[in-house]
Amino acid sequence: MSHPQSPKPAKLVIGLFTRKRELMAAVVADLMESFGPIDLVSPLFPFDFTTYYEKEMGTALVRRIFVFKSLIQQDDLADIKLRTNAIETLFSADGMRQVNIDPGYLLMERLVLATGKNFAHRIYIGKRIYADLTLIYQKNGYQPLPWTYPDYAHDTIRDFLILVRNKYMEDLKEVLQ
Repeated sequence: MSHPQSPKPAKLVIGLFTRKRELMAAVVADLMESFGPIDLVSPLFPFDFTTYYEKEMGTALVRRIFVFKSLIQQDDLADIKLRTNAIETLFSADGMRQVNIDPGYLLMERLVLATGKNFAHRIYIGKRIYADLTLIYQKNGYQPLPWTYPDYAHDTIRDFLILVRNKYMEDLKEVLQ
């Protein structure tokens, strides 16, 4: 028989992409107001793995990942996704998103992103939100799965997530003492 255990707190990771780089500062200010100070920021990555968003958001999209200082409870992910959806709406123009915000959390063993879209590998977590198992940690790195979004499968983002994992290990030591 298994005995239920409390899950460890997680590192909040929020990726966003836009073609309007000038919007990033205002979006990040809203994210910080909601989730606290930022711990790590990725370089800008070109978001050119798909044309799915071009009709709504245009071309020459760039992605940046923001990692927050405070650890979160894993079961807060649905509420976090609802808040980031509200921020997306706030920055929309003429009914079109100007920024896409992808919240998730990182643990030692995986990266999970939140989504409003169901699929075979996504688990419903409440409030019309699903958890997407995006990457798993094996062989000294985060490994993509058959359904991993192409940008998260790329080495540049996975290498950045190793830095996030190292910071998360430090944070866990402080929290679990």
